Amino acid sequence: MFTSALKSLSSNISANYTISSSPTSTCGAWKVYDGKKKSTGRAVSIFVFERKSLDAQAGGFGARSSSSSMRKVHEEVIARVKKESNLLARLRHPSILELAEPIEDTRSGGLMFATEPVTASLAGLLIEKDDQEKAGGVAGRPSRFVVKDDNGELRRRELEIDELEIQKGLLQVAQGLEFLHESAGLVHGNLTPDAIYINAKSDWKIAGLAFAAPPDTSDTLSNIHPMSLSEVLYHDPRLPRALQLDMDYTSPDFVMDSNVSSAADMFSLGLVMLALYNSPHTSPLKTNSNISTFKKLFSSSSSAPSATNNYLSSRPLPKDLLNGVLPRLITRRPGQRMTAREFQQSQFFDNILVSSIRFLDSLPAKTPNEKSQFMRGLPKILDQFPRAVLEKKILPALLEEMKDREILFLVLQNAFKIVKSLPSGRRAFAEKVIPKLRETFTAPKGTANERDSAKEAGLVVVLENIELIGESCSGKEFKENILPILQLGLESHTHSIVDKSLGCLPTIMAVLDFSTIKHEVFPIVAAVFSKTSSLGIKIRGLQAFVILCGGSSVSREVLGDGLDGAVQPLKSTKPSNNAVLDKYTVQEKIVPLLKAMKTKEPAVIMAALAVFKQVGKLADTEFLAMECLPILWGFSLGPLLDLEQFQEYMALIKSLSARIENEQIRKLRELSSSSSATRSNDLMNVASTDAFFGNDGKDVGESDFERLVLGRGAGNNTSGMFGDELRSQPQQSQASRAAPPVFSWSTPATTSAQHNANKGPTMNSMGASLNDFAALKPTPPPSAGLGNSMTNGFSAMAPMQPLNKQSSPWSMNPSGPMSQPVPTSAHSQTQPSFFIPPPPKSTLPFPQSSNAALSAQNQSTTQNQYQQGLGGSRLQMHGANQPVQKKTGLDAYESLL
Repeated sequence: MFTSALKSLSSNISANYTISSSPTSTCGAWKVYDGKKKSTGRAVSIFVFERKSLDAQAGGFGARSSSSSMRKVHEEVIARVKKESNLLARLRHPSILELAEPIEDTRSGGLMFATEPVTASLAGLLIEKDDQEKAGGVAGRPSRFVVKDDNGELRRRELEIDELEIQKGLLQVAQGLEFLHESAGLVHGNLTPDAIYINAKSDWKIAGLAFAAPPDTSDTLSNIHPMSLSEVLYHDPRLPRALQLDMDYTSPDFVMDSNVSSAADMFSLGLVMLALYNSPHTSPLKTNSNISTFKKLFSSSSSAPSATNNYLSSRPLPKDLLNGVLPRLITRRPGQRMTAREFQQSQFFDNILVSSIRFLDSLPAKTPNEKSQFMRGLPKILDQFPRAVLEKKILPALLEEMKDREILFLVLQNAFKIVKSLPSGRRAFAEKVIPKLRETFTAPKGTANERDSAKEAGLVVVLENIELIGESCSGKEFKENILPILQLGLESHTHSIVDKSLGCLPTIMAVLDFSTIKHEVFPIVAAVFSKTSSLGIKIRGLQAFVILCGGSSVSREVLGDGLDGAVQPLKSTKPSNNAVLDKYTVQEKIVPLLKAMKTKEPAVIMAALAVFKQVGKLADTEFLAMECLPILWGFSLGPLLDLEQFQEYMALIKSLSARIENEQIRKLRELSSSSSATRSNDLMNVASTDAFFGNDGKDVGESDFERLVLGRGAGNNTSGMFGDELRSQPQQSQASRAAPPVFSWSTPATTSAQHNANKGPTMNSMGASLNDFAALKPTPPPSAGLGNSMTNGFSAMAPMQPLNKQSSPWSMNPSGPMSQPVPTSAHSQTQPSFFIPPPPKSTLPFPQSSNAALSAQNQSTTQNQYQQGLGGSRLQMHGANQPVQKKTGLDAYESLL
């Protein structure tokens, strides 16, 4: 219960509309606010009347005895105000202000109703005109009519009153009066500048119907009460002047004849026309709302407006008004005045611009042939129209005719020409043109686009003006509204439309972002290129690829079909600043499309060459070598190419090959320098004894390697890696250093029995019979016994020098790094700085046999092989003075076992 009561108190307009915080204008007793319906976003103007304006006006007359009479007067005023809104709801005509929401009470006790969007009243516009003229011209003072657009930015309403605007507005007012007089059977009764409103389309609309009533001669029954002249002519100082009859625009029929007729409205219309040309822009009659003053003015010919006194105008009047219109409007006799219909046919409206506007207003009723002729001739006179008329009147009227598919392309041609000529064309395009384009060309989701030749003709006009569209809308607007239309053109079955759509890519790239181009534009272009059978579309697609890869956009001049193999002259436009598509898309998407081409037509092949030039700037050298160059060679050998075209291909092939070569050389040089540095570091690390044998200066021979390999028990003795006892070598004297060195496998001065007792039986680790070897002799001449039988293992070894019995054998120095050699004599300095220790001894028995001594050459070869086995490191040894005894039997071959 409480909820329903609360809803009844709340305003329907306040609940369903968003209302501006401050009024945009004041029209008589009404404050006009901008509003927008929450559900649909429809723009409206909300008229608000506040009751406190009545109380404020009557404050000086607040005697207790008059309280009841004031209450009655206020009730009459409120009833008059409601009457105005109710008549607007009943009367529907293009020249009558359109009501959007009926009148209702506000919480503060006032009244409120909503209408179509209005800019200002004619009275407010005339006041604005006076202020501009006082400030030194139209541009001397900014307009007071400021509105907020959709982006929240304030802008000045562009209001102009020029000759054409006046003619157009008066014609519309006359059409409204004709409707009131002949169709509605009403007399306006108070036709003033305050009763004429200018809507957002710059149309003049009649309102202010608070005093409307049927004429005295009316025979029809009406629920509208007749006008009581005695009441309406009385000026009550307790009420606002805007709520009373304005006698400055009243006909003498009311005041002097007490006659209510439609001719009275025509007299008032003449006074309104005089106010438009007068300075200041007011009525030539100054009655001060007094009946006696009014009668006095009309009692004399000098004070009453007439042709003899220029109708009391301070400025010259147009000849058409002076000669044919005003004498039949500003006249004392009602029967001599022209009707509203006759006024429309007067000479005042006899010019091409007004006639064009009148024809445009009645365009829906014209035949298709008349519409076509009008649209074809309209571009010739568009430049003669004022810009405000073009934007607010001509352009909206043309866009309404886009529903007629037969003249769609003609309508669009005129619409784009108007947008191009307007300083505020960007705003006009976004607000007026884009919604109509979306409605006309984009079909709802789920419905197929059927082929329509008339619609395709309009689409061609849109594509031809794509640059203007790109300049007139933002990237978001272009993506949401224009891009679907371009996609429709790319998917068309008409080759000319596809060709024009592909030619729009430069504009698309300048407006859209990278992601949209890559994922929404490029796939369609690629599909068109791969599926089309038209060579012309192939060429246009290749030109599109050039643009998408960052190349210059080109437009082919009309010098033939472009398929005769001749190189067409190209007119270049501004190049693209950067590649639109990334390297991956170019390599993985565009190049395969080029590779799949089957045609060998010279025009297509040469268009592909331009694409490869851009690919060569983006792709990797490896991709160019493996993928692009084979394709280029295949295209260059086309049988239809001439010499000049072949040379162009060869120039590109050579250029790309040189780039590949230079890049590969650079990579190899970098790789070589880095590899050399790495190898040098590895050799230095291997050559370090600390890195090879361990830390803290300890040799590997200090470990238990021999015991681990030979399976011996733990012991305190330390032996080298290869079975020799490691003994610390003190610094050699100069005399001992002079002794010639001996090899480490020289048999020490021990008996064979002792040696066998210590070492035990050994096995042939080489896995071959010892009978295959000749006898080993440590003599300088080389022996050929082992060299012939061991060709695979020792044929590449260098010869070695024989041992000297007086020289000390080489041995490791466990107390210092092995990288420092200690020479024993001058002769030993010429020997190689390495040695080969004997292989580890084995405890397994094997048969003993006599063999020839190995030559010095095989001994040297064994040393080299062992050096390579150690990874290229050089082991520096010290020579030791040890007695050398000749071995006999199998002891002479101990080093091989």
